[in-house]
Amino acid sequence: MSRTNKENSGVAPFYTFAITWVISSFIFPPHRVWGLLCTLGVSAGAAAIAAAISRRKAKKAAAAANPAPAAEETRSTVEKVEKKSYGPEVDPILEEGNRALSEMGRLYSTIENPEIRSKINEIMRITDKITQDAIEDPSDIPQIKKFMNYYLPTTIKLLNTYDRMSAQGIQGENLDKSMKNITDMLDEAIAAFQRRLDSLFANQALDIETDIKVMNTMLAREGLTGEKDFDVQQQKGQTT
Repeated sequence: MSRTNKENSGVAPFYTFAITWVISSFIFPPHRVWGLLCTLGVSAGAAAIAAAISRRKAKKAAAAANPAPAAEETRSTVEKVEKKSYGPEVDPILEEGNRALSEMGRLYSTIENPEIRSKINEIMRITDKITQDAIEDPSDIPQIKKFMNYYLPTTIKLLNTYDRMSAQGIQGENLDKSMKNITDMLDEAIAAFQRRLDSLFANQALDIETDIKVMNTMLAREGLTGEKDFDVQQQKGQTT
């Protein structure tokens, strides 16, 4: 491989990463953790693709200069990044969640109304937490599936409708009424999604309460609680 080809294959991913980072920062809010992670993931993916393409071009040029035997098997120039699997039930939820976040990120960038953008941002935050709960507590999967299969897609559908209406650049009674209805619906959706997220932690809250009760019982039995130690000291004082 020539020096020029090596330099090009090394520089292209860097520029691709930088350019994609700048573009993605306008789509995903950089002040949010999930937005920063999305920006990093998209930029890294774009850089990986650019690196693969650069290597492929370099190998083709090298093969043309030094033809290899026809019977020799060559390695694929596109490196496949293996995704971590969390199981057949969790993986589809994560994929659907990522698709939904990507679509809402696109809507966030195209809708100019700051009020709607703020609501989209909150829905994305809740969606990300609900999606991640599938990993942390698989017993919540039935509730999460209902959220993913109906509530979230319907919300995204209405956001797309709002996006098309706002892009018309005109005003009218029916148009304004429909857009206001969608705006009001988003408030209801956010409140409902927050309640759904809170309900997903019911099992964890119950487990925590159980663990605390068991621990308090064991501490009292062993005489390690503050109240019992105080009682023992009192009894010692009375006997003396």
